[in-house]
Amino acid sequence: MKQFILIILLLAGISSASASRRSDFVLWQLPSQINTIGNSYVFQMNNGDVVVMDGGVKEETDYLRGFLAALGNKVKIWFVSHPHPDHVGALNEILKSPKGIKIEEVCFSGFSQAFCELEPAYKAVAEDFYMNLKKSGIPLLNVSQPGQVIKVDRTRFKIIGVKDESIKINAYNNSCMIIRVWDRKKSIVFLGDAGREEGERLLNGPYRKDLDCNYLQMAHHGQKGVSKLFYRTIKFNACLWPTPSWLYNNDAGKGYNTGSFETLEIRNLIDSLGIKKNYVSWKGLYKIK
Repeated sequence: MKQFILIILLLAGISSASASRRSDFVLWQLPSQINTIGNSYVFQMNNGDVVVMDGGVKEETDYLRGFLAALGNKVKIWFVSHPHPDHVGALNEILKSPKGIKIEEVCFSGFSQAFCELEPAYKAVAEDFYMNLKKSGIPLLNVSQPGQVIKVDRTRFKIIGVKDESIKINAYNNSCMIIRVWDRKKSIVFLGDAGREEGERLLNGPYRKDLDCNYLQMAHHGQKGVSKLFYRTIKFNACLWPTPSWLYNNDAGKGYNTGSFETLEIRNLIDSLGIKKNYVSWKGLYKIK
C-alpha cells in the first residue's frame, strides 16, 4: 500500500500538465527494485494511452502493477524485445494473473521452437512466456519483418530490427526487436539486449538513419552489447541505462571496477563522445518529457 501511494505521488499532476506539455508523450525509466539487470519503460501519451516496453523481472511485478494502476490499469500496446526473464518476467506474471490490468495488444518478434532451444538455460522461460501469451487471449502482433510503424495518439513506434534466426551466436540477444520512438520534439531508440552481430546488421541495414536519436537505450544494460564502433557511428544526445549499481560500476563483489564487465569501458566511451546526460535505473525513477 505504501508503495502504491508513493507511485501516486510521483505521478501527481500528470493530467493537469497534459495541456502544457510541449511533446506528445512522457517516458518513465522504471528503477530497479532488487538491484538486478532488467528493462522496464512506461509511456503515457497526451490522450492518456499507456504503452509498456518489456517490464522487468518477475520480482518487480508488484511495483509495475502499482505504476500501471496509477495510470488507469489499461495498456494500449505492450512491446517485448525478447523473452529473457529480465525483460518478460513481470509481464509473464501479469499474463497469468492480470488483477485488473487490461492489455489491448502485445507486439513481439516470436522465436521458433528450434530457436528457443539454442539457449537451454532460458528455453523454459521463453516457452512459458509464449504459452501464456497465447492463453491470455490478448491480440498479438508478431512482427517478422522490420519497417512497420505503429501510431499511438501522435507518437510513432517504428520497428527497425526483428529476430534473425540465422544468427546462432548470443542467439536471443541478437534477435531483439529494436524500436525507434518519436514525436514532434524527441526521439528514442530502444536496443534491448542487442549484441555486436545485431548492431552490425542495423548499421548496414535499410534503417540506419533511424538509429540517430535524442535518447539511446544502452544495449544489454551497457555491457557486451553492440560494438564501440556502433556507438561512435550513430548520433545521440543522452543515454538510458537499464543497469543495476554493481554492473554500472563493474563491481563483482569486491568494489568499484573489480569485475570483468565492460560497462566502464562503455561509460568512458560515452564520456569521450561528449554525452553528459545519463539516466541510470539504479539511481531512481526518471521521467523524460
